[in-house]
Amino acid sequence: MSTLLIKHIGLLATMDDARREIGDGALFARDGLIEHAGTTAEVLAHAADADIVLDLHDHLVLPGLVNTHHHFYQTLTRAVPAAQDANLFNWLKTLYPIWAGMTPEDICLSTQTALAELALSGCTTASDHLYIFPNGARLDDEIHAARELGLRLHASRGSMSLGESQGGLPPDRVVEDEASILDDSARLVEDYHDPQPGALTQIVLAPCSPFSVTPDLMRETARLARQYGVHLHTHLAETEDEEQFCIEQFGHRPVAFMESLEWVGEDVWFAHSVHVNDDEIGVYARTGCGVAHCPSSNMRLASGIAPVLKLLGAGVNVGLGVDGSASNDGSHLLGEARQAMLLSRLGAGVSGASRSGEAAPPLMTARQALEIATRGGAAVLGRTDIGSLEPGKCADFFALDLNALDFAGGLHDPLAAAVFCQPVKAAYTVVGGRFIVKDGQLTTVDLPTLVEKHNAAAKRLMAEV
Repeated sequence: MSTLLIKHIGLLATMDDARREIGDGALFARDGLIEHAGTTAEVLAHAADADIVLDLHDHLVLPGLVNTHHHFYQTLTRAVPAAQDANLFNWLKTLYPIWAGMTPEDICLSTQTALAELALSGCTTASDHLYIFPNGARLDDEIHAARELGLRLHASRGSMSLGESQGGLPPDRVVEDEASILDDSARLVEDYHDPQPGALTQIVLAPCSPFSVTPDLMRETARLARQYGVHLHTHLAETEDEEQFCIEQFGHRPVAFMESLEWVGEDVWFAHSVHVNDDEIGVYARTGCGVAHCPSSNMRLASGIAPVLKLLGAGVNVGLGVDGSASNDGSHLLGEARQAMLLSRLGAGVSGASRSGEAAPPLMTARQALEIATRGGAAVLGRTDIGSLEPGKCADFFALDLNALDFAGGLHDPLAAAVFCQPVKAAYTVVGGRFIVKDGQLTTVDLPTLVEKHNAAAKRLMAEV
């Protein structure tokens, strides 16, 4: 058995049900699970020693952040000139031909690059949506690469079956046969899905979007997911173009279309949900659908501002996603919490809150943003073993050095400063008691070598188009 003791924490933000914020805090974990969380004096009364002991007296410690939507492979196509100023549909049309050149090795490199960024930003669990499989690439490539790096992964088996010749958006050469998609989905669940608490790998079934698969594939995927007891995920209500496409093709707005396909429930979460009205938010709340909020991507592609406070107010589970690294163009999840807070406030201003005589609408607080990034993300992914630091939960956490320049003058409220001040890299990121980041450095991969290989792959892909 291995044990870990973190003591004299400057401030321990547990995100437990009581939202305890503990000065001179401590954590004790055994075999990757937390046994004690409280003040240093309280914890040392139960566990005075451990295999690994760390003093974090000048640090802020929080639960590991949970990323609920990403496309790791897109780290290979950041800031592509022709896609820099495009909306979603034109952005996709520009990048599909480049992505068609990816190899299994490219999937591995991009996975580790994205996860390295995430780990350095305090993320311990990430959900990735891989929906393009050219040149023999498989979701297996991502899963194995993630295991080497050490973060928890919800690997979404994405799919595209509706090519341009059938009225879809993607080129025909990057879509798959629907029978093959379903067969591979079942194989992946059987080979890799771990439903137990503390799982490092879980499988999600995730047709890409309403404009890239057929209704039949959506229905059959939902049937298959429920047969195996795994979650469902897709993009939904991201842009006004998508809304118009759904109305013209299916006679429904996106949320109603999902209802018609039995794609609602506690086992479903949608990326974006920017263009949803009050009735549709009610559908989410009534059926238990979750939302992955991706503020930077929504700004980058000019998609709009998601009604996050309305969603939260209705009782909808909301988590954060950095989204594709070609529509962000980074993977800093703590930074995404800051963006969520700021964009929500901009949305409040756009709604007319500043007009004379009107009551100011509520503004998202720093603590709300962090809650979305931790507890919220865990709820969206259907996990009760992560998202807070308390006995019985996984020892997944990250620490920020409060002596960093970025926090100078901001220690009146260190927890809020983690969001209000420009977010920094984590000093420590721990997954199940294992140090992925230590003293600000990744421990599981050789970062300079990874970056060199990744840049070479990105250059090759662009040269091949």
